[in-house]
Amino acid sequence: MPDTPQSPLFQPLHLPNGQTIPNRIAKAAMEENMADLRHLPGESLRRLYRRWAEGGAGLIITGNVMVSPDAVTGPAGVILDARQPLEPFRDWATAGRMNGARLWMQINHPGRQVFARTTPEAIAPSAMPMQMEGASRLFARPRAMTGAEIAGVIARFAEAAALAEQAGFDGVQIHAAHGYLLSQFLSPLTNLRTDEWGGSLENRARLLVEILRAVRTRVSPGFGVGVKLNSSDFQKGGFSAEDAVAVVRMLNDLPVDLVELSGGSYESPAMHGRPSAASTRAREAYFVDFARDIVAVARMPVLVTGGIRRRATAEAALAPEADRAGVAMVGLAQALAFAPDLPNRWREGEAVVEVPVIRWKNRPLSSLATMAMAKLQLRRLGAGKAPKPGAWAPGVAVLDQIRTVWRSHKYRAWLRTRGEMREGQ
Repeated sequence: MPDTPQSPLFQPLHLPNGQTIPNRIAKAAMEENMADLRHLPGESLRRLYRRWAEGGAGLIITGNVMVSPDAVTGPAGVILDARQPLEPFRDWATAGRMNGARLWMQINHPGRQVFARTTPEAIAPSAMPMQMEGASRLFARPRAMTGAEIAGVIARFAEAAALAEQAGFDGVQIHAAHGYLLSQFLSPLTNLRTDEWGGSLENRARLLVEILRAVRTRVSPGFGVGVKLNSSDFQKGGFSAEDAVAVVRMLNDLPVDLVELSGGSYESPAMHGRPSAASTRAREAYFVDFARDIVAVARMPVLVTGGIRRRATAEAALAPEADRAGVAMVGLAQALAFAPDLPNRWREGEAVVEVPVIRWKNRPLSSLATMAMAKLQLRRLGAGKAPKPGAWAPGVAVLDQIRTVWRSHKYRAWLRTRGEMREGQ
């Protein structure tokens, strides 16, 4: 299946703000936890992003960058605020924009999805602890945010976006999916507030809307601003597919350039795939049907991520089906951890990468092990090595936990040097 001018995957995409993405393949965000000891992007991240830029993706979205230094998804995460030097971020942007790719920074606050060994005190819309079979104790118990803390989070997102533009990034993606803070505000399971930030969907979406408005006041018109949104939380009584459609209708009235559809959270890790008994297409493109419903109401382009590994599946997601339009872009995540040049391979024809998914009985622990396997590949790529898909999953998971303990110690020491360690930590 040679590349032809008619192939939708390799056609440019023009965004509402005038920015052009050279093709319809995005490197979607993955949690890397590869920052240096100052929580800055170092040589390993630059090497990793050069590999992806050379690999042919038109849009590269970074792993989540934390907007608040005392709230991180992992102890080796990149942190960006006004106290961090910008030069390492400029070098990172240069590496990721090689070969004509557009580079967007995903910015995020984890809320209650923080590990107790890293961040003993967590904030959230409401004091609802994590519920994960066999793993709840690993997470900090959250307390409900004050109005001042909500205002502070809005300011931090806007500041991070402005700094990303100064560093040479082409845009930012605001993470409102996967059970992190903004997703927690959107979900009626985790947002039990009775003030203007809770109750109705309009109120639950207020934080996301206010962050978007604040970001737009700090960046130039040509700078990309996107949102990552759950198609559903896949939890009974949580954020639903109907809620997602309604939120996108709200976003239509804001200067949003791209919406990415995903799904799930740590408690219900739908983003890590369907059972192996499902059809090949379902195992790969498991959010496409939801995304087509979003496309029907969205005024901005829609990107869908979720296990895509084959060119044929990616092209099918872009194509109309029955009376529903296709999406504008497809996102590849774990596939690019195991084959960073997959977009270039697709230019030559069909190519498939096998992504190992851990199928242990305890699904949350399986999800953590799957993430550990992906992070192993990212570290190998960052070290200039080839991926190792055949690594022994239990050993990888254990070593990842040991590394997390060590980096947690280093992270808390770094916080103390900044004078931002909370009492009791």
